[in-house]
Amino acid sequence: MKRDSTPPDDANKIRCPRLGHQITFSYCRRENYGLPCFRTMECWYPHFLVEDYLRKELSPEEWDKAFTCSDKTKTASLVELIEQAKERTRKSPDTGG
Repeated sequence: MKRDSTPPDDANKIRCPRLGHQITFSYCRRENYGLPCFRTMECWYPHFLVEDYLRKELSPEEWDKAFTCSDKTKTASLVELIEQAKERTRKSPDTGG
């Protein structure tokens, strides 16, 4: 079977190693705030030429944001989110305290 860069339709699902259930490529394509999940190429590579497709669809900036900057550990991501939440709390006009 010849592989091409056409993504599968939503009738085709694979098991997501992050979520633990079946998902479609269209979900993976937009999972990261409109950008692809950082694992999209690894997960969908056996099914179609996913890198070719995404390189055509994404700008260089989107590509970098989705795939180059995704090497944070879970711990680093959580610490960053906690710091953002603290900052929002400090900036709110009345926190009830």
